[in-house]
Amino acid sequence: MIKKLPMNQPLSQTLSSSTSATWRDYLTLTKPKVISLLLFTTIGAMFIAAKGFPGWLALIGMLIGGYMSPGAAGVFNMIYDRDIDQRMKRTSKRPTVTAVISTRNALIFGISLAILSFAIIALTSNLLAAWLSWAGIVFYVVIYTMWLKRNTWQNIVIGGAAGAIPPLVGWAAVTGELNILAWLLFALIFMWTPVHFWALALMIKDEYKAVGIPMAPAVIGDKATVIQMLVYAILTAITTLIPFVLGEFSWVYCLFALWLNGILTWRTFKLYRLVNAGNVVDKATALPLYKFSMLYLAILFLVMSLDRAFLV
Repeated sequence: MIKKLPMNQPLSQTLSSSTSATWRDYLTLTKPKVISLLLFTTIGAMFIAAKGFPGWLALIGMLIGGYMSPGAAGVFNMIYDRDIDQRMKRTSKRPTVTAVISTRNALIFGISLAILSFAIIALTSNLLAAWLSWAGIVFYVVIYTMWLKRNTWQNIVIGGAAGAIPPLVGWAAVTGELNILAWLLFALIFMWTPVHFWALALMIKDEYKAVGIPMAPAVIGDKATVIQMLVYAILTAITTLIPFVLGEFSWVYCLFALWLNGILTWRTFKLYRLVNAGNVVDKATALPLYKFSMLYLAILFLVMSLDRAFLV
């Protein structure tokens, strides 16, 4: 049974910064490693929607505003989670934990990023894309970070909707609307997220358990988690094939999708066989799946972009 942590202490009780923060510290607040994949799916969706080059103004605007928006969400997440971050090895060096950046300054930075991201996206594309970018911030911070993360092992499943919003932003930036293919891109990332994130959670489940965060491996165990991952891998595969059936992509895309899904499903199944045999899932066994899941999504969006531009 996971013991829940108490809610965060008031912001006023956070330690003030003891050393001068650099631009690198502020960059760390935005979670650049996480944003890189989110931004890739955003830009990828723009090329998919445009069936080629989406235009310099919209592209540059999205590269800037599309980074700032999830960056703001990352800042707010670090502010709220600083109580658990200080107790986890993976997050104990974050600027909000070490107090290199005070809570006040982090909050100002996050709000500034959110406002600027909305303005830049709205001015270089349209209001729908800007509002969707803000919806991603709200969902990630309020629904996932403040509610789901500390209360249910389904946190990453439902919360995965936040990470699935960027393709909607990219699509809306080009077309000014959302059609069925845009929502299928959303569904693709929504289904893919549990496989990706639970592979990470399996590696650091003891850290989550120690701080009272009910990630699936720490609550339902490795075997049940991997079974869930296998189900979501299959659902991901099905989702990637629906656009082909609808005539949105060519046979070239279909072959690439089958290849990528075959690898993703096989690697997940290998993890299931391992845990089903009574073995413990550790970093050595879960890391390959985690790394491939990122490569999977990047290659898939690249193939979709090229397929729409040259073959459909």
